[in-house]
Amino acid sequence: MKRKLLIGIALGTVAGILDLIPMVLQGLTWDANLSVFFLWVVSGFMVATSTLELRPMLKGIVIAFLCLLPSVFIIGWNDPSGLIPIGIMTLLLGALLGFAYGKLTDKLQL
Repeated sequence: MKRKLLIGIALGTVAGILDLIPMVLQGLTWDANLSVFFLWVVSGFMVATSTLELRPMLKGIVIAFLCLLPSVFIIGWNDPSGLIPIGIMTLLLGALLGFAYGKLTDKLQL
């Protein structure tokens, strides 16, 4: 379980860094940058500890959107059109997180 947890957190960190790159280039505030980074770290943790019986990619997507949900109300209230790129990134990185986690844990037989 410990190795699974470390893999999930590491992959979540990678997803967070990938999501941060365009945000830093756009010059967004550090509170937004930290929020999105930790959304992915927590998503990686949740993918590793979840017992949802879904395919890995779908599991990653569902968990990522569940983690994003509280922020959607704040973001959507101020900038509804900003939810489109956020939703796309969440879909893509959530699928990638779930896929990578599933492949790594299968390969390592965890």
